[in-house]
Parts: sequence; C-alpha cells; structure tokens
Amino acid sequence: MYHAVGDDPAPATRGLSVTPAAFAAQMRVVAEHGFTPLTTAALAAAWRSGGPLPARPLLITFDDGYEGVHRHALPVLAGHAFASTVFVSTGWLRGRWQEGGALDTMLDWAQVRELADAGTEIGGHSHTHPQLDQLDAGRLRFEALRCREIVAEELGTAPVSFAYPYGYSSRRVRTAVREAGFAQALAVGNALARRRQGPYALARVTVRRSTGVEEFTRLLEGRALGRNFAGDRALTKGYAVVRRARGAVRGHWI
Repeated sequence: MYHAVGDDPAPATRGLSVTPAAFAAQMRVVAEHGFTPLTTAALAAAWRSGGPLPARPLLITFDDGYEGVHRHALPVLAGHAFASTVFVSTGWLRGRWQEGGALDTMLDWAQVRELADAGTEIGGHSHTHPQLDQLDAGRLRFEALRCREIVAEELGTAPVSFAYPYGYSSRRVRTAVREAGFAQALAVGNALARRRQGPYALARVTVRRSTGVEEFTRLLEGRALGRNFAGDRALTKGYAVVRRARGAVRGHWI
C-alpha cells in the first residue's frame, strides 16, 4: 500500500510517501524476486472463481490519488509491465468534482485516464475521504455511491474495487460498499491478503518513507510482519475501541 510518490511531498503526506528513487528500487526487488503484480479486480476474480493465479501474485496499490503516482510511479511500472490499482478520492482530485481537503497535489482526470489507458485499475476511495465508520447511513451511502458514479462518468466504466479511507471499516461500512456496487474492498491490517479474509476485508502492508530496501524485501516475502507493525497494530486496536464508542453515541456503530 503506497500513498504519495515524490521527493518533496507536503508535510501531511511525508511519512506515508516514498521517494521516486525508493519506489524504483522497490519495484526492482519485486521483479528480481519473481513476483507477478496484478490488479485488485484480477486477484478477487481468481479467488472468487477458483481460477489460476500467476506465479507469486502481488498487489501494488496507491491510495488517495496523488499526482506523483502518474509522474513518478507510472513510468517505473510501465518499464516492468507491472499492473497496479489506484484508489481515488474523487472529491480530492483536481477538476470539476473537487471539493477541497486534499493533503497534497492530486491527479487530474486526464492523468487518471492515462493511468487507466496504461492498464492501471482505477478503484474507489470514497468521495471526500472521511472515516466511513463514523458516518450516518445517508452520508455513508453518498460517499460510496458518489465516488463510483464520478469514476464511471469520467472513465466510462464503473470501478469494481474499493479501499477504505484510513483502513477503517465495519460490518455496516462493508455492506454499504457492497450495495454501492463494489465487488471487493481492501483494508490495511499490515498482513498478507488471504482468501479467508473475505472479499471486503483484504489486508495490505504499508510502505512508508522510512521503509528501506532490506525491510521492503522482508515485507515482500511476508517475513517479520508482526515485529515490523507491532506498534501500528496496538494503535489500531486502541483506536478501534475509541471509534466504536463514538459510533455507539451516534447510534450507528455496528
């Protein structure tokens, strides 16, 4: 799971960004270790149908829709013929649907179309990037549906994959995403994706600015995930309790 790609990202995105040089080095590791990147839709379709997967399947995903994904990541991915999925928050992208709130320079729709034309899957990431599990039913439905409608209007094809903003979801959120028309969704979890997680709660591993090549290689191989992300998991569990309490007060925590 990537976010921004750039040498000088905004302070708000720096920790979850990677430099173009680091991204290129990481993709060389992917190639050298014999992994085969595929789109989220392709993975889910194979798992759903029982169809074959390529050797060492891997998802390369980008959340939010930062401009550096087009400027820096796309040429590297194209050089390796790697598939990827970009999950866009439609209200953050530059253009007629823009509502503000973006943390850094975002893609515009011409760039999104170029990504799609290059074989990148464009998925949904809500409209305005809220914590979905804290929304009432109407706003939750709007965030999922509006995002899907806008991507469909801009690209001519509705997105089938979704990623939860901040990785937060609940049974209620997952149901809303499914009812909006998405066939699968990604969380975070900092673990390897497994079929048993179900199509609406697939885990991913976070890549940060501090992730060196050696650590990236370990993560790629699924080694030492517990040790690497022990702090993240503790914070996630603690904050989950807080979010459930907030939701319970609002009457929509399930």
